[in-house]
Amino acid sequence: MTDTEIHTRISDLVAEEHELRERVVAGELAPEEEQTRLRDLEVALDQCWDLLRQRRARQSAGQDPDSADVRPPGQVENYRQ
Repeated sequence: MTDTEIHTRISDLVAEEHELRERVVAGELAPEEEQTRLRDLEVALDQCWDLLRQRRARQSAGQDPDSADVRPPGQVENYRQ
């Protein structure tokens, strides 16, 4: 996945997040359903950002950015800040 494709994916996920919030306000979606999907979106966004960071780090180190892989949710979500 290229940087452009990752950025497109991030934009799509953010758009879905906004759509979910609008549907809850309009009464078309239960808040519980929204929260479940928002958690999934958050994980997917974290994975995308992590992949971008990996690609940039590899490129800065003179390595192939295409060798970066999407890390599993448990690994991405348990980073210490």
